[in-house]
Amino acid sequence: MFIPPSAWFTGFIPDLPTPFDASDGIDLKAFAALCERQVAAGVPAILVCETAGEAPTLSPAEQELVIRTAVDVIRGRVRVIAGAMSNATSRAVELARRAEAAGADAVMSVVPAYNKPMQEGMLAHFRAIAGSTGLPMILHDVPSRTLRPLADETLLRLTESRQFVGLRDGSGDATRPMRLARHLPAGFRFLSGDDTTAFGFIADGGDGAISEVANIAPDLCRTIFSHVRQGRLQSARYLDKRLMPLIACLGRESPAALKYALSVLGLMSPATRLPIVPLDAAAQREVVRAFAAIADEELIDGIGA
Repeated sequence: MFIPPSAWFTGFIPDLPTPFDASDGIDLKAFAALCERQVAAGVPAILVCETAGEAPTLSPAEQELVIRTAVDVIRGRVRVIAGAMSNATSRAVELARRAEAAGADAVMSVVPAYNKPMQEGMLAHFRAIAGSTGLPMILHDVPSRTLRPLADETLLRLTESRQFVGLRDGSGDATRPMRLARHLPAGFRFLSGDDTTAFGFIADGGDGAISEVANIAPDLCRTIFSHVRQGRLQSARYLDKRLMPLIACLGRESPAALKYALSVLGLMSPATRLPIVPLDAAAQREVVRAFAAIADEELIDGIGA
């Protein structure tokens, strides 16, 4: 049964890392366990082969393998969003086609980095990707990485096609959902792309967050979102503030810090692929201290056990 993205592209959606083994291959067993953990936590969807997944260092075949594994493990219990990340439109088109063939429920595509395309170039890039697949398209705007933002006017032109169903907004502009809501199609979803500002983004009208910290504390993130939606802002803000030291650690060295944190919980190896390297000892200690700061209230399963 088809469920529209407006029903599941909401709440805290984890941006899953790609676990690697000792020979630099993909550790499918660890990845499957990460997927199962998120299903058990009741997330609406997972995101694979994107920022935390070190997508630029994965081959197209590896990306397809990761997506197929997620689809096979999850068996329709939650939705699978697959990144189609490239600053070459032709490669992004190939990745989108592979994602659809592998069984993904939606594709996420980011503003091209390094090339610095003009807005007309972004428009053509995203329309070409959308034209290559029948899947719903989610846009990703993250100016800190791409240097050029996706302009509001370009977003509005893209959403003339109902294939564009949502935006992962990494701009840090919490006013965007409120500012644009009345100009966008019903059901279009705004999710924060930054854990640091996710609380404010959701409280100001956003629909959720694509999150790294949700890999570590999915139940807690779901509670924060629920509290905000119920108007219990003080309780939500308290929990968000307790998570902030860990969020700060994750943000400084992404995704190496996320992988190390998950390794502390015994869920995967901290191994990364060049040019990302594992955390040094000082940064590892910061992650451990961030865990210790929240262990007293048992906010995260596995900490302090």
